[in-house]
Amino acid sequence: MLYQSTRGGWRPVSAAEAIKQGLAPDGGLYVPEEQVVFSPAEWERLLGMEYPELAFTVLKRLLTDFTSEEVRQCVSRAYNPDTFDSPAVTPLVHLKGNEYILELWHGPTAAFKDLALQILPHLLTTSLVKTGEKDEIVILVATSGDTGTAALDGFHDVAGTRIVVFYPEQGVSEVQKRQMITQVGGNVAVISVQGNFDDAQSGVKAIFGNQPFNQSLAERNKKLSSANSINWGRLAPQIVYYISAYSQLLKQRGTRFGEPVNVVVPTGNFGNILAAYYAQRMGLPLRRLICAANANNVLTDFIRTGVYDRNREFFKTISPSMDILISSNLERLLFEVTGRDHRQIRSWMGALVEKGVYQVDGETREKIRAGFWSDSADDKQTRDTIRDTYRECGYLLDTHTAVGRFVYQRYLEATGDDIPTVIASTASPFKFCSSVTEALFPEEPAGQDEFHLLRLLAERCGLSIPRGLQGLENREILHQAGTTPDGMRAAVGKVLGL
Repeated sequence: MLYQSTRGGWRPVSAAEAIKQGLAPDGGLYVPEEQVVFSPAEWERLLGMEYPELAFTVLKRLLTDFTSEEVRQCVSRAYNPDTFDSPAVTPLVHLKGNEYILELWHGPTAAFKDLALQILPHLLTTSLVKTGEKDEIVILVATSGDTGTAALDGFHDVAGTRIVVFYPEQGVSEVQKRQMITQVGGNVAVISVQGNFDDAQSGVKAIFGNQPFNQSLAERNKKLSSANSINWGRLAPQIVYYISAYSQLLKQRGTRFGEPVNVVVPTGNFGNILAAYYAQRMGLPLRRLICAANANNVLTDFIRTGVYDRNREFFKTISPSMDILISSNLERLLFEVTGRDHRQIRSWMGALVEKGVYQVDGETREKIRAGFWSDSADDKQTRDTIRDTYRECGYLLDTHTAVGRFVYQRYLEATGDDIPTVIASTASPFKFCSSVTEALFPEEPAGQDEFHLLRLLAERCGLSIPRGLQGLENREILHQAGTTPDGMRAAVGKVLGL
């Protein structure tokens, strides 16, 4: 199976080539040319598998130029007890009634990005061999916090690669920042950007599109790639955990394949919820995909109106991984629902760059509204949901998952659709312990050291600090470089010795 660009300006490529490139040369995102659909008999087998075998089976259907042994090796290196602290990898926890929490944060950096970024380095290095690549691959990452930490953990000291991570200077939690700036590895660089995540993401995309710079890299036997969710190798592994969630749900409820389920996903760059969409297209019986946004609710407005307008105030919230106004993966969804209309995608994405706004046609808007529903939560509503959930259910939410649960409650009020629902829990509450502590224990003095709050939260709630966050405050700070958005290309050049 080949992969094509959403913008139609580049030839179809193999899965290995798509993973190696990350972003298509025409600026588009790679998607599979064929739709993978599992038969009812195949679903019966899939839903009885343990996570590694499930990941192998799904990825083998998507990465058809990989041999079975190559896929199996990538999977076994990623999903094992040394990497994930839960035998289920992504355990499903019953919250109350028809509500279930899918814990996606049992990996080394305590966030859902680990599910893809523990396997992506193995997929990439395999792709380099398969395509006969001799150049060093330079991975550029813009992060709102969790992608950067997970990518650094996954790619440090991986042969044949360099990784450069840009993060917004004031847009990540102290725990996220400390994870990045203490990252060891001879091939890693971490650079703060004076601006928000969109500034960092736009800067990375501009570097990818700068032909003279890329030519300069080529002359030095280097090529750019990405570990952001624009890379199909990031998105494909995320499909697996929605299938795993459904399998666990059936076992817990004692029901069989076919029971419809809703999914709620805290959403910023649209990659996580898009993985659920692709699982649905494969035949997983997901009824509604509920997109939960924070105060930066550009996606909520788009799903409701069909107008995508990033020309709005940017809010720095307590759910910083969702502080995004340019949701890159929405391009893939638009490509699919328009019947793969390259011309229309080029027009809309061009308008977004030039004017910061585009409007889809009525048919496209209605197709999206038929499958998606969206609402948003502000910081107070997020804190209240953390507090209320802990008091009512004894379950501790992070600031992103709390947005998801608040929006789910809004969905119930608006629709009465009380079928089983899975809320994707995207990070451990310990990654955002300052905000979580403030929600639960407002009597605690403001401005306390975040690492003191880690221990306080664990003690008060009777929980263990995730092993990847233990002792974080004592690690040596290794990365202190910073730049403006305009200086990002020069910063990469400096890292690479250009």
